[in-house]
Amino acid sequence: MFPHGRTPRLPTLEQALRGRRAPTYSIPERHRVLGNPLLGPCPEGMEIADFGPGCFWGAGRKFSQLPTGVHTILAGYQGSFTGHPTYEEEVCAGLTGHAEAVRVVYNSAVIPYESLLKLIRESRDPTPAATAESSRTAYQKVLTSSGYGTIAREILPAEGRTFHPADGYHQQYLSGSKNPDGCCGLGGTGVSCPVGVAQADG
Repeated sequence: MFPHGRTPRLPTLEQALRGRRAPTYSIPERHRVLGNPLLGPCPEGMEIADFGPGCFWGAGRKFSQLPTGVHTILAGYQGSFTGHPTYEEEVCAGLTGHAEAVRVVYNSAVIPYESLLKLIRESRDPTPAATAESSRTAYQKVLTSSGYGTIAREILPAEGRTFHPADGYHQQYLSGSKNPDGCCGLGGTGVSCPVGVAQADG
């Protein structure tokens, strides 16, 4: 909710909080569920995919539940100017412009990027504002036929958008050993996303 019905606007470089060159908080050494290092090193052949679904807690849990192929998952912030922002004082103030993001380190020979994209698309209703372009048209067709509106969530390249790891409190927040029943706004439409399938026009 935003006061007086105003639409939130991302801060410009001049308006954004400056942040810092390094985090002022601790980040756990290993992923609590997967057991692998959060900040590396990663085995050879691993790839990185960053997703900004709006809730890094729920997205992190979804990715950690995949049966195989995901090496580690890191919650963080991405997309704006503030370096290594703090959560309560800076991100929640709305003056960093960052999205809550999840970095997934995965083995594409075991699980393709399209499977990660399918999971994250189906985990949110992408039609109410703020998802890769090749799957957008196909998903829009099935959403429309299911009675949903137009997809409004953006997919932007991660290049040039520095990923800042969040503090230890946010890493694997919804895991069974921390807060298995914790709240999360991540929920889907129940409509399957047809990624990886060539769609005929019309």
